[in-house]
Amino acid sequence: MSDPVLPLGGASFEGLCHIAEHGPQGCVLIRGDLATAALKNAATGLTGVDMPGTRGAAGNGERGILWMSPDELLLLLPRAEAAQAALELQGQLGGSHALVADVSDMRAHFLLTGPMVREVLAKLTPADLSPEAFGPGELRRTKVGQVAAGLWMRDARTVQLFCFRSVADYMFALLKTAAAPNSAVGYFRE
Repeated sequence: MSDPVLPLGGASFEGLCHIAEHGPQGCVLIRGDLATAALKNAATGLTGVDMPGTRGAAGNGERGILWMSPDELLLLLPRAEAAQAALELQGQLGGSHALVADVSDMRAHFLLTGPMVREVLAKLTPADLSPEAFGPGELRRTKVGQVAAGLWMRDARTVQLFCFRSVADYMFALLKTAAAPNSAVGYFRE
């Protein structure tokens, strides 16, 4: 097996916030009935984090569980563990109506950090990013520019954004433009 390669080679940018390509990140998709004990136990056992609620995310380091929809989770793992984890989950959930797939190579991940994170993203997405509507531990699936993306607010100053790998260069260009120095709108103030 070859070593994973980041789409942009570890690109980063410093502006209104720090933007850095993140990874390589292992991603395992599970589709099924999220209320079943077997699925919950498999996801939490593999990641070592608690099951999040609706539109939530839970993480610890490189491991996490992201609630993607009423029947979909995205498990985050160290990249080297993803393929084996998907096989183990398929075995654990073999008697259930569930789909498990290693989707690590499909995604590009970016970490946005700093006090202006909301300001930068609000220029690009119709999602309500106010602190009352989107706080630490929450996840939103939305459009960023014209691209489908997920936003996980890891803490008050950090958002992990993920999109399809095929649009990583476009996404990075959008983020850099929105984070350009001296481009603050001043809507979200600390």
